[in-house]
Amino acid sequence: MRALRETVAGRLPRAGRAVLVCVPGLAAVAALVLCVLGVERAVEDGGRGTVTRSAGHRAARPAIVPRERWLGDARPARAPARYGAPVVAVFVHHTDSPNRYDCADVPRIIRALAEGQTRARLFDDIGYNFLVDRCGTIYEGRGGGVDRPVVGAHTQGFNQRTAGVAAIGTFTAGVPVPAPMAEAIAALAAWKLGLADADPRRTARLVSSNSLSRFPAGAHADFQAVSGHADGYSTHCPGAALRAELPAIRERAAALQGRTSARAAAARPG
Repeated sequence: MRALRETVAGRLPRAGRAVLVCVPGLAAVAALVLCVLGVERAVEDGGRGTVTRSAGHRAARPAIVPRERWLGDARPARAPARYGAPVVAVFVHHTDSPNRYDCADVPRIIRALAEGQTRARLFDDIGYNFLVDRCGTIYEGRGGGVDRPVVGAHTQGFNQRTAGVAAIGTFTAGVPVPAPMAEAIAALAAWKLGLADADPRRTARLVSSNSLSRFPAGAHADFQAVSGHADGYSTHCPGAALRAELPAIRERAAALQGRTSARAAAARPG
């Protein structure tokens, strides 16, 4: 994997301070490698972060543990959250960290991940909007409000109009993806995409902001509404096993939004 220049958010011009991160995390766990990211232009809306509310296919908001739970007593300074247009795609990642953890220890694990990003590499906040553990618990990651279109720092070139969800663990070929984790990712995608009435099974057109992604800056690219990190950047993330689960996650998310399954729609007469 080629080395990328790292840019500290505070040194960027105002229009481009959203930092994309994929960093080595857990100080207490050796050989942690996170998905490599870069620098994303932030679209500001005057701090309002307005989300388009649709009366269409809305899913229930799943339980989300607030970031204060994993921050503990730590209160690191961070730049104000930046907001973009409504979220129309979700990028799924894995943290490439050990799988056999106690779910009760996840707040400490996330705190270590965040410290690896904010202290070691001087980023302004954890990059992922959400993290999901193997027990199916969803955690708020990057600050700014879980129901608002916070510009994350998770997928090089494609942080606008997207949310980054990190599965805590390593999900290479042959590694089982825990059913509670897959269900939680589906529930989160159903709710987050439903805020803009986006169908998890359809595609979303995004514009690349960084030529270090798979697409040159300014190019339009079509992604599945629930995609893996590797769709936007040359990486193995989120691992072959988790990537293989994405079609089922899309279908489950659509069902949670109350949408007719593709199979049922095809079988319907007329």
